Amino acid sequence: MPVPFVGLTGGLGAGKSTALAALGRLGAVTLSTDAVVHELYAGDAVRDAVVERWGPGVAPGGAVDRDAIARQAFASPGERSWLEGLIWPLVGRRVVEFRAAADAATPPPRAAVVETPLLFESGMNAIYDATIAVIAPEDVRAARAAARGHAAVDERAKRQLTQEEKAARASYVVANGGTLEELESALAAVLASLTP
Repeated sequence: MPVPFVGLTGGLGAGKSTALAALGRLGAVTLSTDAVVHELYAGDAVRDAVVERWGPGVAPGGAVDRDAIARQAFASPGERSWLEGLIWPLVGRRVVEFRAAADAATPPPRAAVVETPLLFESGMNAIYDATIAVIAPEDVRAARAAARGHAAVDERAKRQLTQEEKAARASYVVANGGTLEELESALAAVLASLTP
C-alpha cells in the first residue's frame, strides 16, 4: 500500500524546517526541497549553467553564492523563469525518487513528507495526497527570518501566497507560535489522521 505522500509548506519564518524535523521524529521520512537545491548548486552542472548565464561573480572560487543567485534571479521575471526552468525539473526528479523509495521501504514510514516553500505557487500541490501549511504570528515570522539573515526577503515574500492563502488551500493547518512540544503534538494528530 502506498505511503501517504504529503507536501509541507508555510511562509518565510513560519517554521517549515522545524516542522519537517518534528515529522521525522514522529516516524515520517522527509525531504527538504531547499536542501535538494543546495545539493544541486554544489554540483558541476547547475554551477556551470548559472555561471554561463550570469558570470563568475555568482560562483566565486567555484562555489555558488546563493545570495548572488537570488539577486540575479529576482532582477526580472525572465531571469527567475530561467532559473526555475533549470532547477525545478531536477528537484521534481528527486521528489519522484524519494516517493518511490518511501513506498518500497520495509517497514513503511508513517508518511513521506516533502517540504516545498512554493508548493501552491508552483502547482506541485496536485501531486500530494495531502498538504500541510505551517503558520505563525507575523512578528514571530519576521524575527525568525531576520535572525537567519535572508537576502531579498521582500522579493521572496512577494512571490509567495500569504500564509492565510496557503492555509486556505492546505488539507491541514498547523500553528507554530508556541512550544516545540505543541508543534509536535499538532503534527502527530495530522499523521494519525493520514494513516488508517
